[in-house]
Amino acid sequence: MEIGSKIKELRLQRGLTQEELASRCELTKGYISQLENDIASPSIATLKDILNILGVSLHEFFAEEKEEKIVFSRQDFFESENGDGKNIWLIPNSQKNEMEPIILILKEGGSSETRLPFEGEEFGYVLEGKICIEFGKYKQVAGKGNAFYIDGKKEHKITNIGKTKSKILWVTTPSNF
Repeated sequence: MEIGSKIKELRLQRGLTQEELASRCELTKGYISQLENDIASPSIATLKDILNILGVSLHEFFAEEKEEKIVFSRQDFFESENGDGKNIWLIPNSQKNEMEPIILILKEGGSSETRLPFEGEEFGYVLEGKICIEFGKYKQVAGKGNAFYIDGKKEHKITNIGKTKSKILWVTTPSNF
């Protein structure tokens, strides 16, 4: 691990100059420069002082970063029932995230489960077919290429009113499918 480059990265992220960091740590600008260029090595006490100023613990500083998976393929997806249709869960463990995207597929005449009111929002985009969105006492129709937005405070469900299957990209925030 290159300690110097990591110190420099943290310093720059916090908008500090070498001189400002040195002053706060009671060190010289030249010494900070030597550390960042891996010409000098700090003592544990000095490193702790620098990291304290940068708002990072020793543990965080030396922790190895894992590459986060951000691309998911069909092998990662899974399916579950939703009323007369099915959900295709696009992101594994998405319940830990702010958004939860699914694909809802409804057969001709099929309906999703009724979604009970919740604190959140939903967005949908009709990929195939024609649907009717029932929310509260209102109904609206959406076809292929249409998008919809639903405030989660009202009970709602989706019904396929077309002559073929309907396929909807549906995103809820916070996740609660």
